[in-house]
Amino acid sequence: MTLITLNGLTKAYPGVIANDDVSFDIDKGEVHALLGENGAGKSTLVKMIYGLVKPDSGQMTFNGEIFAPAEPRAARIAGVAMVFQHFSLFEALNVAENIALGMENPPKPNVLSEQIRNVSTKYGLTLDPDRLVGDLSVGERQRVEIIRCLLQDPKLLIMDEPTSVLTPQEVDVLFTTLRRLRDEGTSILYISHKLEEIKALCERATILRHGKVVGTCVPKDETAKSMAEMMVGAKLKTPKKSATKFGAPLLVVENMSQKSIDPFGTSLKNITFNLRAGEVMGVAGVAGNGQDELMLALSGETLTDAESVKLEGAFMGQSGPVERRLRGLLTAPEERLGHAAAPDMSLTENTLLSGFQRQKLGRRGFVNKAGAAAFAQKIIEEFDVRTPSVRNTAKSLSGGNLQKFVVGREVLQNPTVFIVNQPTWGVDAAAAASIRQALLELASGGAGVLVISQDLDELMEISDTFAVLSEGNMSTPRPAKGVTVEEIGLMMGGTKV
Repeated sequence: MTLITLNGLTKAYPGVIANDDVSFDIDKGEVHALLGENGAGKSTLVKMIYGLVKPDSGQMTFNGEIFAPAEPRAARIAGVAMVFQHFSLFEALNVAENIALGMENPPKPNVLSEQIRNVSTKYGLTLDPDRLVGDLSVGERQRVEIIRCLLQDPKLLIMDEPTSVLTPQEVDVLFTTLRRLRDEGTSILYISHKLEEIKALCERATILRHGKVVGTCVPKDETAKSMAEMMVGAKLKTPKKSATKFGAPLLVVENMSQKSIDPFGTSLKNITFNLRAGEVMGVAGVAGNGQDELMLALSGETLTDAESVKLEGAFMGQSGPVERRLRGLLTAPEERLGHAAAPDMSLTENTLLSGFQRQKLGRRGFVNKAGAAAFAQKIIEEFDVRTPSVRNTAKSLSGGNLQKFVVGREVLQNPTVFIVNQPTWGVDAAAAASIRQALLELASGGAGVLVISQDLDELMEISDTFAVLSEGNMSTPRPAKGVTVEEIGLMMGGTKV
C-alpha cells in the first residue's frame, strides 16, 4: 500500500527551477532512495515533504489524504520525521535535554529518560540519557537524532546522508535498525551519495536530474556505476594516477602536540609523519578525533612548537597561514561556508581571500578586480562549477559546486603541499570523481597531497599511504595497498590492527 504520493511538485527560485513536475510514491514499509547529483533538487524536495518549503504547484497525499504541511510541526504531527545531515544538538546539554527540546510536549525528565532507554535498547542504539552530548562520539550523536525521531513513532523517516560520519561497524548497526523499522511498517526515504549502501539497503530508487525525475530503478539490480551514470546522464571515468616515484619529504611533522581550542575538541598527541613529493597520504578517522585540530595546526591557524612542522627544510611551526601559503602549503578545510568561503561574498571576492598573494591579484594595496574575476572564471570552467556568474555569492552555490570551487581555487595555485579535509563530503559521484582526479594529477606533478577523510572508499581509491587518527593519536603511516576497509574501520574505532 502507498503511504505518500507526490504529484507534479514544482518549486522555483530566482534563476533556477529546483523541482520541476516531480511525481513518485513511497509504499508503506519501503526503504526508498532519492538519488541525484548536487543541485538536482533533493534537498528542496524533502523540505517540501517536511514542511520547510511550500511548493509553487502540485500536491501530496499522505495515507490517502491531502498533505500540505505549513511547517515542520505539522509534518511531525502527521507522522513525518527527519534526520538531517548536520546535527542540531547542544553540546553542553545531556541527551535527554536535547531530545526534550525537539518534542512538542515532552514528558517529565524521569519518564523521558526511561523512554529513551527503552527505545535505544529495542533498536540496538545504546544511549545513556544522562550523558553530555559534548562527550559523545559522532556516531552516538546521530543516535540522539534518530531516537528523537523514533519517539515520535513516525510513519515516514527521512534520512539525509546518514552514514557520512560513521565507521563501517556503525553503519552496520544503523542498517540493522533501519531494516527493523521497515519490517515494522515504517517507510524510509534515504538520501546518500554512497551507492553501494543504496544497493544494500533500498528496494526502489527515484533519480533526479536538474530538478526532474529522469528514472527509477531497483538498486540491487544495478551497479554503483550504472546508478551514478543515471544521475549525471553521462559515462563516468574512474580517477587514475600516473605512475610516480616518491621524491624527497616535502612536509615533515615530528612530535607535534596541540591542545584543542574547542572545549569539546580532541587534543593532538605527538603526531609524526613525512609527506613526500608525488605522494597521496590518506588520514582516516571518525569525526571528532582530532581532524579539525590537525588541519588548524598544519595550516598555521594554530601555532605549534617551531620545530614540529618543517616545510622543504624550513621550520614552520610558528609561522601563520600567509607565510605557509607563500611557501607553497595550501589547504582546503572541511567547513565550506564560513571557513573555506565567506557566504555573502562573491566568488571573485572569495578568490581574493586565498589567491591574493600567490596569484598576485593586488599591487601596492590595490586589488586587481579584473585579474581576480578572470581567475574565478578559470576555476569555474576547469572544475565545472555550476553557477551563473563569478558575481554570485558563495552561499548561492549547492554544497557540491561550492566544494569544487574551493578545491579548484587551491589546486590551480600549484601548491607544493596540499592538505584537504573531507574533499568530497556530500558531493555527487561525478563531482567526487572530478575532485579526486584533480588531487591525483596534483600528486603526479610532484606535489605532496594529504587527504583527511571519513570516506574509506575514497581513501582506498586514491591513497598511496594511509594513517588513522583516533583520539588525537595518529598511527604510523603504512602502504594503502592490501589493507581492507574492515581493518581501517576497526582502527578508526581505536582498535590496534
